[in-house]
Amino acid sequence: MALRLGKQFNRNYHVRLPFLNGFYNIGIYFSKRSVFLLFSVDSEFSYNDGIFNNKINMFKNLESSKFCETFLKLHNYRKDTLDIINQFKEIKPEYFSEISFILNESISLNKVCVNDKDLYDTLNIYGMTINTNVNEFIFLIVERHHIIKRLNKKVVRTSGIQISTLSALKMLDDYHVESKTAGKMGTEIRYGAAKKIIKLD
Repeated sequence: MALRLGKQFNRNYHVRLPFLNGFYNIGIYFSKRSVFLLFSVDSEFSYNDGIFNNKINMFKNLESSKFCETFLKLHNYRKDTLDIINQFKEIKPEYFSEISFILNESISLNKVCVNDKDLYDTLNIYGMTINTNVNEFIFLIVERHHIIKRLNKKVVRTSGIQISTLSALKMLDDYHVESKTAGKMGTEIRYGAAKKIIKLD
């Protein structure tokens, strides 16, 4: 069944990303006149590649994502001329060696002159993976920067989509637990097949 969009979605951008022995084609649908975003996902796999065990999650609120909570710093800011919610700021320094970019693109949609200053409507796309599961995990962040000229205001809204195998999800869960407990006195961290224990005194 074809994806049907309302009139507010009048632009789209597609990315094709490798995953296991195939590809995912991710469509990003948006409007030049608003911050609305919508995703579509199509796959290119042979029948026996285990695609049916892959998990896809979409996030309108990045703070509800374990990946973002664990690995990323997000930026929120509000004043009369600027309204930002969950803008991607950076990878947390302690996880620089654990996360890699697989995509970093910016698309200028429109130039708007506000108070003799040129501002740009843009779509920023960041793709990341967990290094231990490079070909089994994708987290795509899409930022919509929209200038509302009649209000002299810039609005930034962000959405995300995560595609993962079950083993990569387990790794993400382990990182998430570790991020909550690391460095706390009396904490036990279990790792490896033999469940060896490191106790933090």
